Amino acid sequence: MSSITFPLPTEGVVPSEKATGLVWQDLPLVQLSRVTFCPPSPCLSRASRSCPRSLGHRGEGTGQVRAPGPSFPPFLKMGTRSPFFPVTWDLTGHSGPFRYPGGRLSSSISQFLQDSGTNLPQDGAVRDGGTRAHCPGRYGAPCRDMVRCVPGPCVSRGVSPVRACLGACPGACPRSVRVPGRVPGRVPGPCVSRGVSPVRACPGACPRSVRVPGRVLGGVAGAGSAAMAAAELERLRMAGAGMAIAVLTSGGDAQGMNAAVRAVTRMGIYVGAKVFLIYEGYEGLVEGGDNIKQANWLSVSNIIQLGGTVIGSARCKAFTTRAGRLRAARNLVEHGITNLCVIGGDGSLTGANIFRSEWAGLLEELVRDGQISEEVARKNCHLNIVGLVGSIDNDFCGTDMTIGTDSALHRIMEVVDAITTTAQSHQRTFVLEVMGRHCGYLALVSGLASGADWLFIPESPPEDGWEDLMCERLGETRSRGSRLNIIIIAEGAIDRSGKPISSNYVKDLVVQRLGFDTRVTVLGHVQRGGTPSAFDRVLSSKMGMEAVMALLEATPDTPACVVSHSGNQSVRLPLMECVQVTKDVQKAMDEKRFEEAIQLRGRSFENNWNIYKLLAHQKPAQEKSPFSLAILNVGAPAAGMNAAVRSAVRISICQGHTIYVVSDGFEGLAKGQVREVGWHDVAGWLGRGGSMLGTKRTLPKTCMEKIVENVRKFNIQGLLVIGGFEAYEGVLQLVEARGQYEELCIVMCVIPATISNNVPGTDFSLGSDTAVNAAMESCDRIKQSASGTKRRVFIVETMGGYCGYLSTVTGIAVGADAAYVYEDPFTIHDLKANVEHLTDKMKTDIQRGLVLRNEKCHEHYTTEFLYNLYSSEGKGIFDCRINVLGHLQQGGAPTPFDRNYGTKLGVKAVLWMSEKLQQVYSKGRVFANSGDTACVIGLRKKVVAFSPVTELKKVTDFEHRLPQEQWWLNLRLMLKMLANYQISLTEYISGQMEHVTRRTLSIEKGF
Repeated sequence: MSSITFPLPTEGVVPSEKATGLVWQDLPLVQLSRVTFCPPSPCLSRASRSCPRSLGHRGEGTGQVRAPGPSFPPFLKMGTRSPFFPVTWDLTGHSGPFRYPGGRLSSSISQFLQDSGTNLPQDGAVRDGGTRAHCPGRYGAPCRDMVRCVPGPCVSRGVSPVRACLGACPGACPRSVRVPGRVPGRVPGPCVSRGVSPVRACPGACPRSVRVPGRVLGGVAGAGSAAMAAAELERLRMAGAGMAIAVLTSGGDAQGMNAAVRAVTRMGIYVGAKVFLIYEGYEGLVEGGDNIKQANWLSVSNIIQLGGTVIGSARCKAFTTRAGRLRAARNLVEHGITNLCVIGGDGSLTGANIFRSEWAGLLEELVRDGQISEEVARKNCHLNIVGLVGSIDNDFCGTDMTIGTDSALHRIMEVVDAITTTAQSHQRTFVLEVMGRHCGYLALVSGLASGADWLFIPESPPEDGWEDLMCERLGETRSRGSRLNIIIIAEGAIDRSGKPISSNYVKDLVVQRLGFDTRVTVLGHVQRGGTPSAFDRVLSSKMGMEAVMALLEATPDTPACVVSHSGNQSVRLPLMECVQVTKDVQKAMDEKRFEEAIQLRGRSFENNWNIYKLLAHQKPAQEKSPFSLAILNVGAPAAGMNAAVRSAVRISICQGHTIYVVSDGFEGLAKGQVREVGWHDVAGWLGRGGSMLGTKRTLPKTCMEKIVENVRKFNIQGLLVIGGFEAYEGVLQLVEARGQYEELCIVMCVIPATISNNVPGTDFSLGSDTAVNAAMESCDRIKQSASGTKRRVFIVETMGGYCGYLSTVTGIAVGADAAYVYEDPFTIHDLKANVEHLTDKMKTDIQRGLVLRNEKCHEHYTTEFLYNLYSSEGKGIFDCRINVLGHLQQGGAPTPFDRNYGTKLGVKAVLWMSEKLQQVYSKGRVFANSGDTACVIGLRKKVVAFSPVTELKKVTDFEHRLPQEQWWLNLRLMLKMLANYQISLTEYISGQMEHVTRRTLSIEKGF
């Protein structure tokens, strides 16, 4: 029998990255009689409630720090600090094999754990009605009947019953085993996290637990020790050893390219590869020399907020020839580069694929010419290619959005909003020409988001005789009281015969036939300029990380791929499949198969077009509907609410329904503030922020009787509630009251609209994109203010309640050094590590820092506390400033995404409600009492889904107003890696290779 001690380093500092990993790697297969965990020194002997990782809590009259296990050293007194003290488990009688690496503990040890008072339920089962009753806090009853730490973040604080007492290590150690200590009320050892310093692990809502590395057969799965974490981190940091990755931008520039260059560079360096920046695109690749430079971490600092591309882009005729590609191959081989990341459009990516297919022949020719040796050719025998699509036109089939598209839409909508004000003043008609020679995406989405009166896109030319119809509609709009007309035209617009339609032709037509004062505005390259939007920054960062992972996993048999965006996930698509479908669209347009061209653009494009045609002009309903719907806003105002109300009103009128709007939410419904509206009553609402209807946080339970009375009075049979968590909670209260009030047996739907993005049932809420952009723009200005001030750290507080979405996504978009959120618990040790990280950063050329804090991330670690801590610990190195962004995050005009999203949600919600009303309508009345007649509409991964509020109740933390599962927590790995924290990426979810076919294009992928 053997006894082995596993040491952990002192003071929370890992002396070397291999130090802890080798302990596990070198273990032989042995029979253990004792397993000893040696925890680090901080807090070991402080009898303090404030130290959740304390291994010795209050002594019991002896003045000694006590701990479980038979061999606790008696010399540790109160206040004593020692490098180590061991906690030993006596496994006599429970022998079994113990193997590392491989993460396995024998079933005999499992039996030992059970004998010591531990119950290990199967696969996330919760015993005795949950764990919170068994985990009352740090100094209450012992923690028993713990649940296993299922894959995924082990979040404590009672957020999820399956995760309640499992420690607070979201993302850090999600697959470890956490079981109670042998002695009730004592802590045998610290729970150590993955890839970070051991003492900084797991603040833990339940410090009386012990984290056991490895797997307990028959019960608990996991591998979460610091030693294994260090080994995993070491393997990750060596994954790219010997690799050389080059990144270039080619073709037309697009906002967000710099964020992609930054992510590829830093991820490549993070995995141990050499990364080279190729300046001036393919021209620099062909010319070589100083155009190819090795990058370091700081080479891409402070570029994420810049438009264009800092490494330059140029179209290169030489690269289109074999001689030019031969020179390019020679330049790559000279630097040992066999992995190429190309950021550009379909032409640039097609050229990269040709380069890859010719690679072997090019090297043979270089060998024949004596320019390289055969050994060098063998060493560089294969070229891996990965592409990121950078194009503001969004003309690449297979991807939801390309880099730069969202930012270009921002520029367009800024111009449209500005033109709207002057057009109203002078009763003018404006013709706006936007980019899109072969693709009408920018024109289509900007037309949908602005409520344009007429729209020209190349994929769907107008019918013959369109001139008469357009002028008729423009005149009808003016006759109903409108003071302006907006016409949007893509630069590649054509008629049915293929003849181009120019903006000047449209202007002359309106002047001659209607006599309206008409102006033409050609946006041109304004659409390419400016700072990238938050969406483009995050999208580019995600795609850049995924590109490096794709290169790491590439083999000679792997086809060249494009990293794409589908829903909220990164995917990999075969490059030439995407290029072929993109060419098929142009071929269909050339052959005048326009309906097929729209289908080939994808289901999202087709939906945009159909919804625009529905809402652009009023169409009389085929018959009057017997149904009455009411729309109200609830909770705090959020950008996009008005867009949702407008589309819901107009589609309801198209359906023949009677449509009411309610002022001031549920309180207004109780007071009878209800009025019927028509088509033109909501004109001009698309671009307005806030809530035109007015909104309050009042919940129905405070005025249920009066609400029921007005529902009866106005004969309301469908209720569309647009708002945040209060809207969801309010509808849930109405549903639960159906048994008492028959009038509430109506169809109800919630459109999530809150900057916090905390409504269950959806990945994105209306208003969150606008809020992220508002916070991002403020942080950009804050960072810029430090450009002339050396060594300054800004502590910025964001809104969001307990939900950290706003802080996390803003942190990624601005390149923050840290973002503190409630869902990712932290302790004073984490704060100390962040201060040390910033201290090291100040020694570089980048002498400024940005730290974001969600407003309710911690009860005690307030913004003022962080300011004082950073100021004190950084004294003499850097100074601090506080910025509380406050309600500016709720204001402003909606972003293109929120306008578009709100418009579509409004349409889809009403169509769903109409269908449900038909199903529950019988004998002249509506009676809806099933759970599926009251739902939350939301975008979940790739599709729009309707989730019953009664089902969502099961996965909601009402105390903290949060869903129990939040997809965006995975983004925090990217935030920490790009900030240069030493973390393991074992929880990183790599994109899967998907094929692009007509069937996949027909699947709705959201908006």
